[in-house]
Amino acid sequence: MVNAVFPGSFDPPTFGHLNIIERARLIFGEVHVVVAVNREKKYTFSAEERVDLIRGMVRQWDNVKVHAWDTLIVEYARKIHAHVLIRGVRNITDFSYEFDLAMMNRSLNPEIDTVFLSPDPQYFVLRSSAIKELAAFGGDVSSMVPKAVADLLSQKLYHAPISTKNEKV
Repeated sequence: MVNAVFPGSFDPPTFGHLNIIERARLIFGEVHVVVAVNREKKYTFSAEERVDLIRGMVRQWDNVKVHAWDTLIVEYARKIHAHVLIRGVRNITDFSYEFDLAMMNRSLNPEIDTVFLSPDPQYFVLRSSAIKELAAFGGDVSSMVPKAVADLLSQKLYHAPISTKNEKV
């Protein structure tokens, strides 16, 4: 069977990501979830935290592997003899961006094909930035991310508002 790579920042990993992984693992022999490590980008979670969170989310599936990677994804694919990259797309804007990336990856490694998967409808609008913003204000993100992710988001981002009640000015 064909092995596939599902790369992303996964900051934070969401139920939408899990939905794509779960469906991809039924199509491909192995799915390698690759957590991007970009020295130029500021992440909420460290690479180790993101890898640990995703490993916890996929531990029941023997054909799903999780790794961090800090160079070109086509090099990771070449290393494990994978010929497919999986990309999740929610809308035409995602598709346009991902299509350009797919063309670049194919030019870097002509043996790489990209498969686009859209999440199931209940995960359609999950954006990592919106989830982080909601968590920062103490909002309930439990329908968007697993409990371990929600707990860590709350710990890292949420700071209770300072009450102005009964304060003298």
